[in-house]
Amino acid sequence: MINRVIIVGRLTKDPELRYTPGGAAVVRFTLAVNRTFSNQQGEKQADFINVVVWRKQAENAANYLHKGHLAGVEGRIQTGSYEGQDGKRIFTTEVVADSVQFLETRKTPGQPQMPPQSQNSYEQPQNQPAYTRRADSYVNTSPSTLEDDLPF
Repeated sequence: MINRVIIVGRLTKDPELRYTPGGAAVVRFTLAVNRTFSNQQGEKQADFINVVVWRKQAENAANYLHKGHLAGVEGRIQTGSYEGQDGKRIFTTEVVADSVQFLETRKTPGQPQMPPQSQNSYEQPQNQPAYTRRADSYVNTSPSTLEDDLPF
């Protein structure tokens, strides 16, 4: 049996870093992943995928990923359930990440700079957009365009 997933999307908010009683770091965040088609009204839609990252990668994600950043995640789908406060059964689905890739760099005052080994793109001159290679096309990922286009 195979349970593998690879997703690329933008963080909907800053990651939440916590530690287990045993001291293991765990971070949770949600990626907005665009669908490849539009709805009947011609609007693009996105799926919001919950992601869990453990240990050192969790600490790196908490330090260097922030709302709106583009990230790639490889891992496995995990389902679960729990009883809500109203007594009803609540089902959950999330991706447990084996690997998290920081797919863009952004210089934001007050935020730490990504370490060189985590950077997958190169620095662009101020007036030129950055492009990310995805499939067989290039996508404009310049920061000025990104923040204006985010639905959240």
